[in-house]
Amino acid sequence: MDYAQIIQTVAIYAIPVLFAITVHEAAHGYAARHYGDNTAYMLGRITLNPLKHIDPLGTIAMPLLLYFATSGAFLFGYAKPVPVNFGRLRHPKRDMIWVALAGPGANLVQAILWVVLGYLMVAAGVEERFFLEMARAGLMVNLVMFAFNLFPLPPLDGGRILVGLLPMRAAIGLSRVEPYGFFIVLALVVSGIVGSLWLRPLMNVTAGLIELLLSPLRWLLF
Repeated sequence: MDYAQIIQTVAIYAIPVLFAITVHEAAHGYAARHYGDNTAYMLGRITLNPLKHIDPLGTIAMPLLLYFATSGAFLFGYAKPVPVNFGRLRHPKRDMIWVALAGPGANLVQAILWVVLGYLMVAAGVEERFFLEMARAGLMVNLVMFAFNLFPLPPLDGGRILVGLLPMRAAIGLSRVEPYGFFIVLALVVSGIVGSLWLRPLMNVTAGLIELLLSPLRWLLF
């Protein structure tokens, strides 16, 4: 195992990961406040301070342990969720959709911005591999968070979006899965089902759309 290479990879991914989880969670809190729930605001969670969103086990210990144990072949982690009292939203079932979408939406915007930064560095003649790799890492991290969080099973954002879209009886049935959802998703991740049938296809489609969206900028710069 090349520990020097692993340490360099961790350094490249550190800033994109911190930005990705911080803005993701803050976006949930901001959207909740906008739609009537001040819980996250009162607890100081609508902030870009990453320390407020880092879970020592899920954000640091688990990803590092898995990375070193599998030589980078398998990685999984999570941030400290922003508390949202959906009952305090002005229109709970409808507003839940927008609050849930805010996190993945923030990751999609960040993915676009990292690609723009990469284009600008290449156009400016920047040849430092560390910074170019960081831009690529920023795109990858945010694509993963965008696609993974949209998986349609509570407590992931996609599950909450689906709860908000379904008729009431079906929504109540799906919401009952939430206490077990994390373990179900983890099992699906380990088995490879999430990666092959959901994560990679959605990431590829999203990356293609970002490339298409930014094609005018690429044409102007290159």
